[in-house]
Amino acid sequence: MKVCKGIELVGGIDPECNIYVVDGEFIVDAGTGLHFGTIKKEIEAVAEPDILKLLINTHCHFDHTGANKKFRDWLKVSIGVHPADKDAVETGKGSLAEMFGHTPRIMTVDRVLRGGTLINTKNFSFEVIPTPGHTPGSICLYDKDKKILISGDTVFENSVGRTDYPGGSKSELVMSLKKLSELNVEYLLPGHGSPKMGGISFFIKQMVNFLTEDKKYI
Repeated sequence: MKVCKGIELVGGIDPECNIYVVDGEFIVDAGTGLHFGTIKKEIEAVAEPDILKLLINTHCHFDHTGANKKFRDWLKVSIGVHPADKDAVETGKGSLAEMFGHTPRIMTVDRVLRGGTLINTKNFSFEVIPTPGHTPGSICLYDKDKKILISGDTVFENSVGRTDYPGGSKSELVMSLKKLSELNVEYLLPGHGSPKMGGISFFIKQMVNFLTEDKKYI
């Protein structure tokens, strides 16, 4: 499904995360691998597999990283992740694989994505923005000119990521959301649920206020 010019959404089948194919050049998140055959066909319909050489994990959880090896075996992609989640991706410890009925998987990370790293394609320039809170190494990808935020599990269409899993931090999530609220965003592409257009900064500020009031949330 085309979510905006140059970006296709595939996957999203429960319990999969949303998987984004950007400019036919890189992929954001891998899903669990449970529906890999279907996702592979969807990707082949919107991109040339030989051109896809990078897979970015927005964080270490199994529903975003479980299919890393399948993507590497298929496309020979490099795996990119923030250094704070690198160990969890490589060892599977902290990936929550057990919650999905799987054992942790070993996977080598090829590229460490620190804050400020630019992921450039023909039509986009996405900056890596560290957004700890859901996990220590959660990241978002932001294209300033196109006003697009790929938010992983930091921000959803109508909520924010949980902080009650190992490595989660409510205070860090609040700080991350405050940082994101200052960006000029027209398109929000979350890790689960539907993309959102318009009113993004206002919504994120609402979430900050909601969390700082210390209410129960998911």
